[in-house]
Formats: sequence, C-alpha cells, structure tokens
Amino acid sequence: MKSSFFTLCFSLIGAWAFAQYNPEKPDLCQGRFYTEEQAVKVHEDLASHYTDKKSWEKHAALIRKGILEGSEFNTLTLKKPTNISIHSKKELNGYSVENVSFQSLEGIYVTGNLYRPLVQSKKMAGILCPHGHGQDPRLKEYTQQRCATLARMGAVVFAYDMIGMGDSKQCDHKIPKAVKLQLANSTAALDFLLGLPNIDKERIGMTGESGGGTQTFLLTAIDSRIKVSVPVVMVSGYFFGGCVCESGMPIHKRPTHQTTNVEIAALAAPRPMLLVSDGGDWTNNTPKQEYPFIKRIYSFYGAKNQLENVHLPNEKHDYGISKRLAAYEFLAKHLKLDINKVMINGKIDESANTVLSPTDLQVFDDKHPLPANALMGNDAVMKLLN
Repeated sequence: MKSSFFTLCFSLIGAWAFAQYNPEKPDLCQGRFYTEEQAVKVHEDLASHYTDKKSWEKHAALIRKGILEGSEFNTLTLKKPTNISIHSKKELNGYSVENVSFQSLEGIYVTGNLYRPLVQSKKMAGILCPHGHGQDPRLKEYTQQRCATLARMGAVVFAYDMIGMGDSKQCDHKIPKAVKLQLANSTAALDFLLGLPNIDKERIGMTGESGGGTQTFLLTAIDSRIKVSVPVVMVSGYFFGGCVCESGMPIHKRPTHQTTNVEIAALAAPRPMLLVSDGGDWTNNTPKQEYPFIKRIYSFYGAKNQLENVHLPNEKHDYGISKRLAAYEFLAKHLKLDINKVMINGKIDESANTVLSPTDLQVFDDKHPLPANALMGNDAVMKLLN
C-alpha cells in the first residue's frame, strides 16, 4: 500500500513538473496544458498504472469520483425535469421539429429542439446533441442537418443549448461554475429524452463537437445510461478545453490524482465510442496517440471492436459533412437505425432536410414566455449553484 502511494505521488510530481502551471488557478488544467511531447510522456506514465480490467476499473472509479467532486455535481439534488413545454410542431420530410424548454434546477431552464421521425415505432433510439462554442450553434445549418438526418433514420433527437447561448440566456456562458450547470442541464436533457414515449433505454446515444464533444464524454463518463457516444474534434492528450465550461472547475486535478480528457473519454469503455478527429486542431495526433491509448483500455474488456476513430487529416475544427457522415454510420450501426432511409444511390443524402430559420426554432416568444420563476443574471444563478 505504502509503495503504491509513493508511486502515485511521484507520478503526480512528474506530471506537474512540466505542465503549464497557472499560479492563479493551481487546481485547474486548462487550455494547452501540455506540449504535444509532454502529453506522450504523461500518458505513458498513466498507462503503467493499469494492466488489466481490475486495475483500470479501480483507477476509473477514482477519475469518476474526481469529476463528480471537482464539478460539485455530487452536491446537487437532481429531480426529473419539470415545467416541460413542447410547442410549435413543424412536420417536414420524414421528421418533425418542436421547440422545447424544461426546468433542470429550481429556476433554471434547458432550451432546445426536439426532432422526431414522423412514422414512430414502439421502441425508438434517443440521441442527445449538445453543440460547441459559437454564435447560437443550435440554430445553425450543420446542427439542423445532423439532427434531421438522425430523425429521418428513426431516432428521437434532442439538440439543446449551452448556457448563455440560443434561448438559454439566464446567465452568461462563462460563469465560474459553468461545468456544474452544464452537467446538470445535460443530465436533465437525458432524463427528458428518456421520459418521452416509446424510447428504448438501451439505445441512447450522444454526439457533439468541440465543447459539445466535452459535454459528450463528460456525461458518458458519469452516466451509464449513455450507451453510444461520438465526441467530435475534442478528445486530446494535451488540450483540456479552452473554456470555463470545460476546464474551469478542478475535474482533472484532485488531491489523489491528476487525469486527462483521454482517460475521461476512456470511461466510456466498453460502450461503443467513435472518436472523430482532424489535422487542423488539437486532435491532430488521435490516430497514433489518443486512439491507441483508449483502445488498450477497451482491450481489457475484450471490446476493441467497440472503439473506432475516423481521422480527417486535411480538415479543420468543425462538425462538417464528412464528420457527420462518419457519425451517421457509427450511430446507425450501434443504435440500430435505418440508414437506408437517408440514402440516395448508395450515399447518405441530406438534401431532404429543411433548414429552418432561427425564429422557427425559437423556444421563448410572446406566446411561450420564459417562466416567471426563472432566475436572471449571473449573481442569481451563481447563488443557486453555490
């Protein structure tokens, strides 16, 4: 026991010795925390601590506990979503779109759009679609294309806003405890999805890009109800997320250990996961570093075939068409979706989808106002989170 304790201590010291330490926030791992070369050495050291399923699961439990405690998620008393509003249904080519809000915490409302197949079955897959950073990404064409195509394939899809974006304007995005609130909202979104009629609880997926990729692997890490995950352009050995909503709370560095987003993503094992990476961002090394590292952990379960990587070396940081095509095939395979419904001449085709206006997708309007009990302003929201 004493020997393993000292091994852990020296491991932590070694990792911290060359990390980009921030004296103002010593408990955080943020941004490009390591160089690419340092990340290789860090993960070689991490890998030496587990050699089989038993030793990995002991380590995994420590990481999971660290996420829950570091984000203060374990201090929340979560209830099922309340004050649910679903309105403004639009029936399109093989799918419908509705505007949704519900209460996740007292006075906090999750906002988004619900995409459903027009022809519904008794048991349908459900997919959560968080988005990355930008100007109201839920409303953008690439998000609508993703959700509409998956709905046409037979899934019920919920796209929801990051805090401070879209219709979720009760506080700024970069509040100090954004990680905590977004985890609470993602959990509520999952509860909402599972509470809809005819949802197959064994066929629940999640996929998002960039900051939405972080939300994807974080929720998958702490909630086993996510059965299939596709984090896009985010799992990196040296980049820990550039926003407070990803790395603004101490989920990586704890008194007992220091971890990385690669290990956190590996908590999905042995559930199916697709890593989508490209050559133009911090996922540039995925085929030779992050993917083999995580695949070794999947091998402890005899599940190497459940993990895949699609790498696009000439592309940049987005959820563009080639990345969506990869996600469609993987999600169709593991969630048993009917991919033939979206194919023309043997190729997946998005042209049957309708790109709606921001007004069409607006959750709160004159007829559907923000509920009176909604908290407004950073101070009010932070008081709740504290």
